[in-house]
Amino acid sequence: MKIDAPNFNYQQGFEVSGSSKFFDDDGRLKRTGTLWTASAHIITAVIGSGVLALAWATAQLGWIAGPTVLFLFSFVTYYCSCLLASCYRDPVTGKRNYTYMEAVKSNLGGFKFKICGFIQYFNLAGTTIGYTIAASISMMAIKRARCFHEKGHDSPCGVSGTPFMVLFGAVEILLSQIPDFHEISWLSIVAAVMSFTYSAIGLGLGITKFAENGKIKGSLSGISVGEVTQTQKIWRSFQALGAIAFAYAYSTVLIEIEDTIKAPPSEQETMKKATLISVITTSVFYMLCGCFGYAAFGDHAPGNLLTGFGFYEPFWLVDIANIAIIVHLVGAYQVFAQPIFAFVEQTAAQYFPESKFITKEIHVPIIPGYKLNLFRVIWRSMFVCMTTVVAMLMPFFEDVVGILGAIGFWPLTVYFPIEMYIAQNKIPKWSKKWITLQSLSAACLVISVCAAAGSIAGVIKDLGVYKPFKTMH
Repeated sequence: MKIDAPNFNYQQGFEVSGSSKFFDDDGRLKRTGTLWTASAHIITAVIGSGVLALAWATAQLGWIAGPTVLFLFSFVTYYCSCLLASCYRDPVTGKRNYTYMEAVKSNLGGFKFKICGFIQYFNLAGTTIGYTIAASISMMAIKRARCFHEKGHDSPCGVSGTPFMVLFGAVEILLSQIPDFHEISWLSIVAAVMSFTYSAIGLGLGITKFAENGKIKGSLSGISVGEVTQTQKIWRSFQALGAIAFAYAYSTVLIEIEDTIKAPPSEQETMKKATLISVITTSVFYMLCGCFGYAAFGDHAPGNLLTGFGFYEPFWLVDIANIAIIVHLVGAYQVFAQPIFAFVEQTAAQYFPESKFITKEIHVPIIPGYKLNLFRVIWRSMFVCMTTVVAMLMPFFEDVVGILGAIGFWPLTVYFPIEMYIAQNKIPKWSKKWITLQSLSAACLVISVCAAAGSIAGVIKDLGVYKPFKTMH
């Protein structure tokens, strides 16, 4: 049902006249998202498996560069997210942009829109692969922890990740049938609680290990040459930048999250507050997990804090943390997959409007309110199967998150938000503000290129010794 748009005060974010009880100004059903649901979505997207690699990343950079880089990434993420949040509506007409790509198309035109679309959906798909890997690693860790507990810490306890990836994929096939982003708030809230749970356990174990050692491990410059070669030191430092960038990645779904928020107050006002709450919360967790993990293990901090077996006991607590990771990643997978699902399904409906296979909704009596769509069932199941197979072929956690962080950080978190802000506000070229924004963008580009190079070098090294579908130790 479509209704005429009411007179909408876009500056203040409330309907002046012609308001509807059931519909928003664009004729869609009233949005119900709040500051807290938006924050839950962001925290679900941000505090993902990336937090588990931060102790390792800090170990590569050291006590000075590690915390400094963590802080700088949090600041850049918050600042650019605020710029992006202001792109949800056209400042003149008030027209909504429902997705990140629509915002780019509206502000920057068709060519950049296509580039953005490719990078965004490649990054989203890659993140779902990374989450499949991370979930299987946690499942393997639970099995191995029990083996270590029963047979001793020196036992090989080899486990294959393949069955666990298949199990995770099967769960995601079921959850992927949830029709759209607006209907997964409950999943995000559960996932956000789980993310706090395992982050807190990881932090607590790190503090305990640090207290047990009785001293702060690590050095000002990070892992020393001797432990690794000079070349490895450089590549691993670059890779650490990618891991930290991945830990803050959520710009790809920011506009989609903003589209769930009700008004008044204006969506961008609520989104900026949600971003501030989320970035502060996650940054505190990140700083604590990264720093205490490094203080506890020094140069030998594991690539995944809760599955690298720096912690063996209490094994039940490590198991609880890994279960929380798995539950969180089940939800986070959907947060990143739903924009891909929506894009493919809307494009298919646009090109084949007469196809009943694509457009027909079938009522399912045993599930009240649920409508089955054959195209949705088949296409989404195929997507989950594809991400699962790729994860089986390349299960290198630190390298994958580094590559994804590097590829997505500059264009999606920095470049496009800055360019859209400049276009919206008609900032003159070579003005002081224009130069400042472009300098920030250029600095972040250099960081992304370095991070990508380091992570690709890591993958090449891993592929040299890895055999797919074999037992992993």
